[in-house]
Amino acid sequence: MDDRCRLYLITPPRLDAGFEARLEAALEGGDVACLQLRLKDAPRDEVVHWTRRLMPIAQARDVAFLLNDDAPLAAELGCDGAHLGQSDGDHAGARMLLSGRILGITCHASRHLAMNAGEMGADYVAFGAFFPTSTKETQHVADLELLSWWSSVMEIPAVAIGGITAENCAPLVQAGADFLAVVGAVWNHPEGPAAGVAAMNAAIAAALVEAPARGT
Repeated sequence: MDDRCRLYLITPPRLDAGFEARLEAALEGGDVACLQLRLKDAPRDEVVHWTRRLMPIAQARDVAFLLNDDAPLAAELGCDGAHLGQSDGDHAGARMLLSGRILGITCHASRHLAMNAGEMGADYVAFGAFFPTSTKETQHVADLELLSWWSSVMEIPAVAIGGITAENCAPLVQAGADFLAVVGAVWNHPEGPAAGVAAMNAAIAAALVEAPARGT
């Protein structure tokens, strides 16, 4: 597996008119592996609207477009995949529905949940929160040892999530995270989303230079 750690970008919890331009700017700022549309509690028509607006922007730049929470809708709309929480429906059914597409599963801070997700065929597992975050209420706290253990025993990629910034991400990269999921570090960056993506990529690169044998 590529030792490179990459950026996993999640949309803000609410999107305003003109967000397309902000996304385009962000994706011009540097490497982004995927974009997750995450509009908790939004009506279906709003999710459909933003999927149709944002997915072409991401895919035109070879950025995978994932829909949060809803595997059937992701399949219906032609998304590259879906990200599901532990309570988001039938994971095994979603795996069959999204055959050939990406399925990621939230595993909080649980080795057991992660192993189950891996056995079921998830393409990645997500651990967190690693740091305090204002994006959602923190109910589970993950630690670096979990990332180190997972990267040493499993080939399935791990996504680290929760309050991650350019300033605090180095230990996660060095512990074995394959992707860093961020919201505020990009969308709330004082110099704009392109600068936020650039700062995250620079921090990831610096962390890998400091620890070239990550995960060992």
